[in-house]
Amino acid sequence: MDAIGVDIGGTKIAAGVVADDGTVRAERRYDTDPGDPAAIEESVIRAVSELREEHEVAAVGVAAAGFISPRRDAVLFGSNIAWRDHPLRDRLAAGTDLPIVIENDANAAGWAEFRFGSGRDAEHMVMATVGTGLGGAIVVGGCLLRGAFGAAGEIGHMQMVPGGHYCGCGHEGCWEMYASGRALTRAARAAVVAYPDRAGALVDLAGGPKIKGPHVTQAAQAGDPLAVELFEDLGFWLGAGIADLAAIVDPEIAVIGGGVAEAGDLLLEPARESFRSHLSARGYRGELTVQLAELGNEAGMVGAADLART
Repeated sequence: MDAIGVDIGGTKIAAGVVADDGTVRAERRYDTDPGDPAAIEESVIRAVSELREEHEVAAVGVAAAGFISPRRDAVLFGSNIAWRDHPLRDRLAAGTDLPIVIENDANAAGWAEFRFGSGRDAEHMVMATVGTGLGGAIVVGGCLLRGAFGAAGEIGHMQMVPGGHYCGCGHEGCWEMYASGRALTRAARAAVVAYPDRAGALVDLAGGPKIKGPHVTQAAQAGDPLAVELFEDLGFWLGAGIADLAAIVDPEIAVIGGGVAEAGDLLLEPARESFRSHLSARGYRGELTVQLAELGNEAGMVGAADLART
């Protein structure tokens, strides 16, 4: 039976009725204030109510950014929304009589890709969501890896460079600091200062030195050499981390999603090359493939709905 999937972001929610095959039958979107959790909950309840008026559904899955409790009923810590040991399932259940499951947003997106997207033919998969930060999901033997405390899959906070760039998590050298939109922006702004004679295209696109990730993507797609090099560096770090994951999980596929992945082969080709150069015992073991995600912005919604049915 159909289920409702809800993807709660920092500034909006997206809710949709999702069929067994991953098709989104209907959808609602609302702007939200990350500083007002109560208003977010009201918007989720409203979206579920509106969608149920025209569709029969069996359950609701909610994808939320943060650490989710092992029972999938609470947000232990939210990075973008003021959630601390927040009983989100009970709060939402007060406004609906449907079963509700809470899941980490990256896990939900990864599950959607495993079930209906690029990983649908795999049994073992890792997903890296390269957005402002670096999220992830791990599927082993067809099962989503959550861990003993519900916090598995936080791949962006593997330490890649001891004593490296400071991360918002409170530590230094996390993978996220080298393979994310934040890393791309930092590197681009540093390049403007270090190589002003090469940064003209980036400065022109941004209207000044405050370069953002989409400016680098646009410049690289137009063939700007400096922007292409910035993506090569980002791909180097992305591939190196994937090689580490391969040593632990040994999956068939690594799926790359998120806004930065819209650069396509500008990111994937250097990531693949870096992965191959960092993979241990290469030539004497099977190698995973590195592919783009297929489901885009609907992945969190689709995955949350499917997980609510299981």
